[in-house]
Amino acid sequence: MSAHRTATIARKTAETDIKLTLVVDGAGRSTIATGVPFFDHMLTLFARHGHFDLDVTCKGDVDVDYHHTVEDVGLVLGEAFKQALGDKKGIRRYGFFYVPMDESLARVVIDLSGRACLVYDVVSPTMYVRDFNLILVKEFARAFSNSLACNLHVKLEYGEEPHHVAEAIFKSLARALDVAVSIDPRSAGQIPSTKGVI
Repeated sequence: MSAHRTATIARKTAETDIKLTLVVDGAGRSTIATGVPFFDHMLTLFARHGHFDLDVTCKGDVDVDYHHTVEDVGLVLGEAFKQALGDKKGIRRYGFFYVPMDESLARVVIDLSGRACLVYDVVSPTMYVRDFNLILVKEFARAFSNSLACNLHVKLEYGEEPHHVAEAIFKSLARALDVAVSIDPRSAGQIPSTKGVI
């Protein structure tokens, strides 16, 4: 099973050139180089805490802004999960997790439903980690939800330090997704939906 839940995607536009390889049933190993150091840090801990193997390189127009890089990596990562999961037979489908990071607490709930919907409730008193605007975390989440076609609910329960806020969100996303993609032995070979397709 684990050997088959993989995907490799290359996507090139006028704004970004991305190559990404994902192993869903990995060991949390990663090699990340997006040109945005803080984003690299977030993707590295995402891989580690989700137990995903993830290799990402992105050459983007970071001299203009970080937006295209963060959004497009979210699109490609979501597409990689979508391809790797295939028909989603046997998966748990739903996952949720709370993660504390010092004074911050984030909650992520996910449904691999085949329908894209993002609900994002994050208000931080400080929106910047150096030159990285935390609003880009929302753009990443929206792109990821759209390309994976999942319901994704993200809520910051509370938090002050922006690095901690972002880290709690990425870690809780990783942990919730790890639960949702895991195989339920009671449902082996079955689509987790009464519709018969998801």
